[in-house]
Formats: sequence, structure tokens, C-alpha cells
Amino acid sequence: MSKRIALAIDSLAGGGAEKIVLTLAREFKRLGHEPHILVLSPHCDYALPADIPVHFCFDKGQRHIDGLLTQHLAVKKVKQWIASLSSLLGAFDVFFSNLDRTNLLLTKAQVQPLYCVIHNAIEEELKRELKLGPLAYLAMWRAKKALNHQQLITVSKGIENDIIQRKRIQPASIQTIYNPFDIDAIRHSAELPNIEIPDGDYIIHVGRVAKQKRHDVLLSAFAKMQTQLPLVLLCNKPRKALALAKKYGVADRVICPGFQDNPFPWIKNARLLVLSSDYEGFGNVIMESLICNTPVVSTDCPFGPNEILTQAFAQFLVPRREPATLADKMEQALVAYPPIGDTDIFRKIDIEYSATQYLKLIP
Repeated sequence: MSKRIALAIDSLAGGGAEKIVLTLAREFKRLGHEPHILVLSPHCDYALPADIPVHFCFDKGQRHIDGLLTQHLAVKKVKQWIASLSSLLGAFDVFFSNLDRTNLLLTKAQVQPLYCVIHNAIEEELKRELKLGPLAYLAMWRAKKALNHQQLITVSKGIENDIIQRKRIQPASIQTIYNPFDIDAIRHSAELPNIEIPDGDYIIHVGRVAKQKRHDVLLSAFAKMQTQLPLVLLCNKPRKALALAKKYGVADRVICPGFQDNPFPWIKNARLLVLSSDYEGFGNVIMESLICNTPVVSTDCPFGPNEILTQAFAQFLVPRREPATLADKMEQALVAYPPIGDTDIFRKIDIEYSATQYLKLIP
């Protein structure tokens, strides 16, 4: 029986969670269901699907909708928005909520049946916000506290285990469903021509310019390498990235083409992909790189990389915040890397397998 599925998220900015929501929606549609993408704010870097309805709640100029003083108004609007959609379309069989703001507002609006998808390392996010000050920490903590007594889906076993062991959050239920990847579509997209891609060998990093991604560690490691290859940074703030590259003396070897809706030809043609993050939820780009048959070196950050880079690939996990070690492993990977095949993790992240795990949760 076809199910009406709501996939809710903060925005469709160019991040990993946003890409996962779009991927899941397409697969639910292919499997004969009726997905709807519910977006709080109309910030869209990704192209909107032509055959899947996308609904926006707040106007472009509305900010701080989940602030302490404005939250009650936002919750009221979300309730009215969902009631209006349900009246027009029929009741939704399930809501899959993604990212902090959406999780907070949908839980406060008492939307049911609801599953909150956790895309990042909760304790690491809280540590980061604490460094920014008490107000930032309290805002983050409000969003995390809203997960109490909710049904949670985590995108890696590391996140699930951390929540269970820390006991900061007491979920009604919790389980891991790995992020879905359309392996055939990624490999097809990787073959599409792109005249912007540099001729010759290069190293690549894909990720927004944010403290979590540690571009400072990446560029420091890059500066220490003896191999003088260019570094391509696919990111959302190329000017900021180039300014940071200048600080580390490598701006002349860094290429910043900006955000790419299709990063896969860039990844496929690279000699090596590097992840330098302090923390992740899963590390989507690692999986995408392996699918494109491109070697990966990654920090062994919580969580995800050590669930992907296992067995022979585990030697290319390095401690966080160690540029010299990262540089050494990058050099090693350029010389010799294990053959990349469809290992067990490929089965677990297969798009139909992941989507089926979600569908089993629908009442």
C-alpha cells in the first residue's frame, strides 16, 4: 500500500543531510510511495525535484524562528502549516524529521507519528557550542533536549552507541539506518563531462567551510607534503577558503570552484580525497569517494569514518588535529592504496536497502 511520507528539514542548503533527504524522497517515489519534502526555510542550493512536491513553511526573510522568545510563534505556525497540508493532501503516514531546528519545532508541535533523524555527533556539537559561549550552548541544548522520549534514527552506530552510553538523552526508541546512496546513479553522474575539472592529478576535499571540517588542519597538512599536487576545495565559501589557504602559504596550489551540485566527476578524477573533520555523523563523502573508486584518507573522528574505512582501509584513518600525521598518510595513499571493491558497507548503504529500513517503521 502506498504511503504518504513527509521528509522534513531546516532547508535545502548544500549539506549532507539535505542531499540524503532528496535521495530518500526519490527512492520512496520509485518504490511507489508519495513523498513530500517539508522545508522550514527557502534556502536551496540543490535543484528541486520536478516530480516530488516541496513545501515551504517560513518566508525567506524570517530569522531566528526557533529563538527562546519566538519559538512559541514558530511552533504555532508549524502546526497550522502541517494541518493545512494534511487537509489538502490527506494525513501523512509518517514524518521523518532532520536537523536540530526541524526536530525542535516538530517535537514541540507534537507531530505524529514522528521519527527524528540524528545526523551528527551530539556531544561533539555541544562541546563546540560551549566554546562559543553559554547562549550558543543553551540554544543547542534546547534542540537536543527536545529529543527526549522521541523515536530516533541515527545515521551511524557510533552516534547510537554514544547516545545510549552518555544517557544525556532518553529516547523512546533508537536504531541506526545508514545513509542511502544510489550507487549506480553516483557512478553515472561521475562520468558526466565537466570542463572545469583540472587537467592532471589533484587531491580533493569536499565540505562546507565550517569549524567542524577543520580546513586549517587540512591546509596545514597540505603545506607539509612533499608531493606538490593541487588541492581542489569544493565548498560553499570559496573566498574564505582561499584566504585560509593564503595563511598557510598554499593559495597558489588551491583551486576553489565553489559548491557543485554534481561533485562526483571531481571526486572520480581526483587521485585522493581527504576528510579532516573534528566530527561527523557518518562521513557521506567518504562513501561517495569509494563508490567513485577514489582512495580516501580521513581523520578517525566521531562518528562514521571507522565504520566505513575498515580492514585494509583502516590504516588510512589518522588521529584528529594532527596535520603531520595526516600529511604522511596522504603521501602513503598516493603511492599505494588497497583495491576498492563493493565491501559489506556497500550493501548497508544501498539506496533500496536503506529506504526499506525506513519504510518498515511506518505504522
